[in-house]
Amino acid sequence: MRIQCVIIDDEPSSQNVLLHFIDKVEFLQLKGICNDGVEALKLLNNTAVDLLFLDINMPNVSGMEFYKMLVNPPPVIFTTAYAEHAMEGFDLAAIDYLLKPFSFARFLQAVLKAKEQIKISPDQTFISLKSDKKIYQVKIDSILFIEAQGDYIKVHTEEKSLLCYKTLTKVFELLPKDMFIQVHKSYIIQREKMDYIEGNQIRIASTVIPIGLKYKTDFINLLNI
Repeated sequence: MRIQCVIIDDEPSSQNVLLHFIDKVEFLQLKGICNDGVEALKLLNNTAVDLLFLDINMPNVSGMEFYKMLVNPPPVIFTTAYAEHAMEGFDLAAIDYLLKPFSFARFLQAVLKAKEQIKISPDQTFISLKSDKKIYQVKIDSILFIEAQGDYIKVHTEEKSLLCYKTLTKVFELLPKDMFIQVHKSYIIQREKMDYIEGNQIRIASTVIPIGLKYKTDFINLLNI
């Protein structure tokens, strides 16, 4: 299993150094590069992340301020050119603090420490769902979309549909955020199952799903349209 990591840094040169170093470590997998906290929040809301490489000196919101804002922050390795921030970084229980410019040897020391501390869960391939007094093991990648129906949800897969006594919020918590996105107050879809988007509607198989106004901006940004 590889540690899923994200670079949050506004300097292209620093991004390139981290990108190069991460590529050399087989147990790291880069999930994205963000230039500031706003981009990072969008990514973290839709992607499972195990580790942040977070620059402290960024415009608008510093790396320290951004990290304190997160409700359930992933483990972090702070990076900066200013040594005076190190103590505050460790007060936030950072795994390590890299002072720029740092060598690959120093980077490797930090990520080996991260590897010791971060427990990587096995890849999630099934979800357990109770329907009609039976418990089904449903392959996650077979789910097309999920719709809310009052106090129930209807899980539509490639093979069948299951009516379950569960809220949309609760089932969304069980799904990998890099695969699924909520597009309407009543719908969650698997991104790879979309056939096409037309106006404010998404077509999946034979079903047309509305895009809610509240969710449209984040959805379009995620698609990089």
